[in-house]
Amino acid sequence: MGLTRPTRREVLGAMVGLPAALAGCSGGRDPSLPPGELVGASVSLGHCLRENSHAPPRPGHWQSTGVAIVGGGIAGLAAAWRFRKGGFDDFLLLELEPAVGGNARSGRCQVSAFPWGAHYIPAPLAENRLAVRLLDEMGLLEGREPDGTPIVAEQYLCRDPQERLFYQGRWYEGLYLREGASPSDGAQWRAFQAEVDRWVGWRDKRGRRAFTIPVAACSDDADVTALDRVSMSDWLDRHGWKSPRLRWLVDYGCRDDYGTRADQTSAWAGLFYFAARRARPGADARPYVTWPEGNGRLAQYLAEPIRKHTRTGLAVVDVNPVARDRQHLEITALNASGQPAGFRAEQIVFAAPHFLTRYVIRPYRAIPPAHVAEFEYVPWMVANLTLRDRPGGNGFPLAWDNVFYDSPSLGYVVATHQRGPEFGPTVLTYYYPLCDADTRAARTRLLGMDWRDCAMLTLTDIRVAHPEIDALVERMDVMRWGHAMIRPRPGFMWGGARRAAQRPFRGIHFAHSDLSGVSLFEEAFYHGVRAAEEVLIERGSRVESLL
Repeated sequence: MGLTRPTRREVLGAMVGLPAALAGCSGGRDPSLPPGELVGASVSLGHCLRENSHAPPRPGHWQSTGVAIVGGGIAGLAAAWRFRKGGFDDFLLLELEPAVGGNARSGRCQVSAFPWGAHYIPAPLAENRLAVRLLDEMGLLEGREPDGTPIVAEQYLCRDPQERLFYQGRWYEGLYLREGASPSDGAQWRAFQAEVDRWVGWRDKRGRRAFTIPVAACSDDADVTALDRVSMSDWLDRHGWKSPRLRWLVDYGCRDDYGTRADQTSAWAGLFYFAARRARPGADARPYVTWPEGNGRLAQYLAEPIRKHTRTGLAVVDVNPVARDRQHLEITALNASGQPAGFRAEQIVFAAPHFLTRYVIRPYRAIPPAHVAEFEYVPWMVANLTLRDRPGGNGFPLAWDNVFYDSPSLGYVVATHQRGPEFGPTVLTYYYPLCDADTRAARTRLLGMDWRDCAMLTLTDIRVAHPEIDALVERMDVMRWGHAMIRPRPGFMWGGARRAAQRPFRGIHFAHSDLSGVSLFEEAFYHGVRAAEEVLIERGSRVESLL
C-alpha cells in the first residue's frame, strides 16, 4: 500500500504549530500565493551518487589535470585561491550545481541581490590570520587597533538597527527579551554572561583560547573538551539556569548557527557560539560584515579569477585511486543529462561534504571508514520574498535580522538593509532549519515538500508578525538544502571522527567546513587552504604556510 501524502494543513501543523496552521488555511482553502519556484540544489543529480549506476566515460571523454578539486563551495574555492597564491594553476574545480559557492550562494532580482544561505561573517580577531588576509586583500580593512585587531571599514559592517525580536504582537530591540523580565531572569542572564566572559578570558598552558575561530586554533585541554560530553541544555541545568528567556536565547543561538536545539547541541559548540567572537572579557561580540547578497560577495570574489579552471553542472560519482606506472586518480562525473565525463588527476582536494565519501570514493564504498557515519547534517529551507514595500509592525523598527520568539524558524534578514533607505521594495530572506532528532526523517520531509508547501509554511509564519504580507509579496522562490550544515551533537566535536576524517587517503586530501564540526565560512576557508597546502607539499613545493 502506498503512503498517503499529508495535507498542507498537516504539513503546516508539523512545521509551525496547529494554531498558525489553522490561521494559514482558514476555511480549508489555501490563500492565493505569489509566483515563484523551487531553485537548486540539484537533488536528482546528487542522488546519482547513491545509486552508482552509470556507464564509464568513453575513451575520448577523458581529461587530465594535476589536481582536481571536487566541490565548489567555499572550501573548494579556498583551495583554488591557495593554489594561485603558490603559483600553481594545473587544477580543475568540479561542481555539481550550475553556480559555485555552496551554501554561500546568492541570487538577484530586480530589487536587490540576496543570499541563499550564509549571510555574514564576524569581523575577525587578529589571530585569525587567514580571514584577516582575505578581507585585507578585498580592500575591506582600514587599519588596526593598538592590540592588532583589524578594523573593518564602516560601510561593510552591518548598520543599525541590527536585530529585533517579535513577541506577543510587538517588536523589541535586540534578541534577549528584557520586556517583562523578572529579577530572577535578570540575575540568570548576568550569571550566564559572566560565565561566558570567564571562558573568553581562559587560556591553556600554551596560551590558546578555549574558543576561537578557526576551531583548529582552539585548546584541546581536558577542561575544555569535557564540555563536548554534555548537551548545552544539560550544561544550563548544571548551573541551575531555568529562566525561559535565557534558555530561549541559547536555544536560538544553537538553531541559528547549527540548525540544532540546545538539547541536541554539544555544550562545547553552544559556548563556542557565544565566546569565540569576543576579543576579551566584557567586550561585545565582533561586529558583522555583510552585504545584500550575504557571503555570496565572498564566493564571487574567490570564484572570478578561476573561471577557466571551473566546470559546473558535474556530479562526481566515482573516485578511483589507480596504481599503474604511478599513482593517480580516475574521476567519473555526470552532467545534467546523465552523460559521463572522465578526469585523471595526480591528486584530489575533496571539498564536498564528508558523508559523500562513502558513495564516491571507491575503496570507501567497499569498506566505509567508521568515522564517516559520525557526520550528520541538518536540512534547511530558505525562501526569498520580493516585496513591493516594507512590512509594518508595532514597536521597534525594521532591522537587518528580524526574529520571531514563538516560532521554530529563524525569522528573516532584509537584503536591502545595507543600502540605507527605510521604505520601498525589498527582499526578505527567510530561514527555517528542520531541527528534528532524526535528521534523515527531517530531510525526507523537506524534500517531500513542493514549492506550494514551502510557500504556505513561509507565509503562515511571517503572517503572525506581518498580517499584510500577502498583499506585499510579489514573488517567492525557495531553496531546499538537504544537507545544509554539519550537526555538532554531543561527543562529535572532540570524539575523534573529525581528526580521522582530515587524514589524506591515497592522494585524496579532504577539505570542508564539516571537518571543523561547525558550518562557518572561516572554517571552510581554513580547510580549503590547509588541504591545498598539503597537496603543494606532497608535490614537492616549498610552502610557507598561511595558516
